Amino acid sequence: MQRRFILSIILLVGILSAQNSIVKQFSSAFADVAEKANPAVVTITAEKVVKVEDQFKQFGDFPFFHPQLPDQEFSSQALGSGVIVDAKKGYVLTNNHVVENAEEIQIKLIDKRIIPAKILGTDPKSDLAILQIEAKDIKQIALGNSDKLRVGEWVLAVGSPFSANLSHTVTAGIVSALGRSYVMPGNDHYENFIQTDAAINPGNSGGALLNLDGELVGINTAIATGGMERSNRGVGFAIPSNMIKKVMSDLIEKGYVVRSWLGVYIQPVEDKVARALDLSNRDGALVSDVVEDSPAEKAGLKTGDVIIEFNGEKIADPSHLKNIVSSTAPGNNSKVVIVRDGEWKTVNVKLEELEQENQTVATINNDASSLGIEVRDISNSLAERYEIDPSSKGVLVTDIDKKSNAFDAGIRVGDIITRVGTKKVTSSKDFINLIDESKRQDSLLLLIKRGERSSYFAFEID
Repeated sequence: MQRRFILSIILLVGILSAQNSIVKQFSSAFADVAEKANPAVVTITAEKVVKVEDQFKQFGDFPFFHPQLPDQEFSSQALGSGVIVDAKKGYVLTNNHVVENAEEIQIKLIDKRIIPAKILGTDPKSDLAILQIEAKDIKQIALGNSDKLRVGEWVLAVGSPFSANLSHTVTAGIVSALGRSYVMPGNDHYENFIQTDAAINPGNSGGALLNLDGELVGINTAIATGGMERSNRGVGFAIPSNMIKKVMSDLIEKGYVVRSWLGVYIQPVEDKVARALDLSNRDGALVSDVVEDSPAEKAGLKTGDVIIEFNGEKIADPSHLKNIVSSTAPGNNSKVVIVRDGEWKTVNVKLEELEQENQTVATINNDASSLGIEVRDISNSLAERYEIDPSSKGVLVTDIDKKSNAFDAGIRVGDIITRVGTKKVTSSKDFINLIDESKRQDSLLLLIKRGERSSYFAFEID
């Protein structure tokens, strides 16, 4: 009995010793990565000129919020971080919002040298910028493969939160999620963020997100907070290195980012939309409109198509499609798999280079939750009253019950209904017949034209 007890004690001591050794190795791994990366992470200060009037724009266009002040300007200093990615050429990677509109940029290295920097190129749509410095004896960080990241994997964030005095602050966390989008306001951004719970705060923007191999897998860009506060709440976002590689290469070689465009307006396949279209899953991107003379129109894509695959990659949502299209080389013949009227089809599309005035995709989030609407055929008198084109195709919404599901979905008086599901509406009689056909389903899908934009609205039928 005593011998068994002694053996148990020896075994327990061995286990604790092994665990302690593992913890020490883990701790050493963090320290090794931080030690290797710190010399390549820099603090950026950008001098900007701000107009007094600009300080009041946050209050909106309400006259009583705008005091009558003389035209004045003052200097403001933005703080951020950056990462040296090419020591020989002096290339420093950071966020566009850190250096945007800057008149003077200075970089502080870990050895306290302060060096002026110039902007080589910026890309507001990905929020990336490339700076260049002239300095000797500087270190760089190699870019890793962000596609290999897994949720739950440990990562380190390095930057200058809140103050230049807190430069080279290292925080640790895990990859909380991948492929996050709809983080930045507006629809003109290209987002595929890595989400992490490693502490990221103001001043960390442009800093490094590292894997435990010491590779740069992301550039820290944004945080989500619980309200008006600006501090970290464990939800930070970083631009993945594989997106960075293309943007950086284009900015250095061309001065701008080459992107392709498809020429469709798209929206998510929400639950009610999927049920109305009798789709088996909610992945993909629903085409709400096709741009005239675009690659999509030339290839035969139509309103109501659901794009579920692009060049062999399954499409998760509109943002995913937007990123894939933009990163595909112009002139590339791409295979697009769609669902049209319940059938799978493959369409070949020849992508073209996106010009500034073109919009690749636009996402519209409609919170649709029966009918309660009155429609009439479009006449000249109605067109004049509602200020619409008398040659518009479809039927005009002239009244709507504000307690109806249609109103809750976002449909309004003056909207033009052009389709029920994927079928065109040519008259009010046609509309009623299509509605009757749709009553076999519990959800109705209407394509609405409002101004120059068309969007799908889905709602339940009582």
